[in-house]
Amino acid sequence: MDKVIFDNKPAAIIVIDEATDELYNVMAQLTMSTEVIEAQTYVCGDKKLHRFSPFKDEVITDLSPDIDADELDTIVVPAREDGFNEEFLKNNRWFAIRISSAMIDKIKYIAAYQVAPVSGITHIAEVDRIEKYKDTNKYIVFFKNETTKKISKISLGKKKGMAPQAPRYSSHETILTAKTLDDLWDKL
Repeated sequence: MDKVIFDNKPAAIIVIDEATDELYNVMAQLTMSTEVIEAQTYVCGDKKLHRFSPFKDEVITDLSPDIDADELDTIVVPAREDGFNEEFLKNNRWFAIRISSAMIDKIKYIAAYQVAPVSGITHIAEVDRIEKYKDTNKYIVFFKNETTKKISKISLGKKKGMAPQAPRYSSHETILTAKTLDDLWDKL
């Protein structure tokens, strides 16, 4: 019991009918990792209908069938040229990222998907640490020094809608062997 209590960072799951900006403002003040699950119950006569967002839904939604969710150790972030050059390459960090609290301790790498005209994942770095970003429910990822490396470009594939518009998860091993984004994610 001591191991469970003292060796792990505290975390919380908040189940609420509606996640508001006020809730996220309060969560930003917390030092522990928090996850929100929205759940509503509708009643019609003697029947009940439950609507909720599954835990870790944004993590596993579009995984390729051959990738196990337990192997996810890399976050892929979309990057525009200016931010990519200044923050990713020069300052060894990336910030204002919305990251699932279930993934914080699992992320070991960060990969940059450069938006058009590059349209591909071109660089990867080893993560040093992840911290809360200012008074928000977002995070800043700091890279280990001199671990940012250029990789063979992982271009858009034939499937539409694969370009990341927000952070997405994959495995380091899969990214190093992928040729296109089709190899990373399965669009349902």
